[in-house]
This record gives sequence, structure tokens and C-alpha cells, in this order.
Amino acid sequence: MPKITIPRPSADEHDPYYAKYIALVPDGDLLALLSAQIEETCNLLKNVPESKAGYRYAPGKWSIKEVVGHLSDTERIFSYRALRFARVDATPLPGFEQDDYVKAANFDARQLAELVSEFRAVRQTTVALFRSFDEDAFRRRGVASDKSISVRALAYNIAGHELHHVEILRTRYQLVG
Repeated sequence: MPKITIPRPSADEHDPYYAKYIALVPDGDLLALLSAQIEETCNLLKNVPESKAGYRYAPGKWSIKEVVGHLSDTERIFSYRALRFARVDATPLPGFEQDDYVKAANFDARQLAELVSEFRAVRQTTVALFRSFDEDAFRRRGVASDKSISVRALAYNIAGHELHHVEILRTRYQLVG
């Protein structure tokens, strides 16, 4: 399949809530960025000792493990939405409550290395899915959480969501890497 460019979504292609994530994504090749993020994020996390992986920077905040698990869960959901909409499935999709997902997942009972490996696999699957789409697929839209969203907005949101959480890991959790 020929290489395609995924233009930045316009404001009418997503809920205004997602604008903060989409704005974090630099101009350029989105698929290359999504691929590069795998290594950058995994490198950031590889030096975190297991004894520090349960760290929370404030009461009631997620642990490092929970942040990583949240990244995988959210990416799975957004990728699934992208698949459905790219395949012209007009069925409205429900939202999800991220805090309920994190609580039910019990990420703190798992090893950080396992969660990082899982994130790597999820991202690789996301990139493969997006590489399979043509330009028409990226322009398609569907309804999720009672809001219209395009496939390309979902792709940008995935990249921006990770950038957002990596920045939090660097600043509030003080991870270096």
C-alpha cells in the first residue's frame, strides 16, 4: 500500500475535549511518530525499578503502573473505535470511565515490565491497523461517547494522549530517560 499522509483533523472532527491532546502532536508523519513513541516511552519506563513502579505523586493519583495500563486500555478503545468507523460501521459506541477501568484492572498487582511489554504490543497493533487504512478510511466518522469523531482524529488523539501522559511521567513522577 502506498504511503499516505494523515492530515491534522479539523475542530469539527472531534469533541473539543480532545483538542488538548491533538494540539500536542507535532506536524509531520503521524505513523512515524506513533512508531517512534513506542521506543521513547518504553525507554523512559525501562529504568524504573519495580520498587518504585507503585509510586503516586499525590494521594488519589494513579501509580506509574496504572498510568501505563491506562495508556494500553485507552489505546485499545480508541483503536477499536477507529476500526469500526473506518469499516463504515455506523453503530454509536459508548464511552468509558477511565477511573473505573484502572480500578478494575488491578495494574499494581502486575510487574511494570509486563505492562510496558503489553503497551508495546498494543501500539504495534495500532500502527499496523492504521497502516492498513487508506485516505478515505481516515476521513470517515462515527459516534462515540455521544460525539462525532473522525478516524484521523482518533489517530491523532492516541498520539497526543500518550504525549500528555509521558509529560506527566516526566514532570510529576520525575522520570528521566
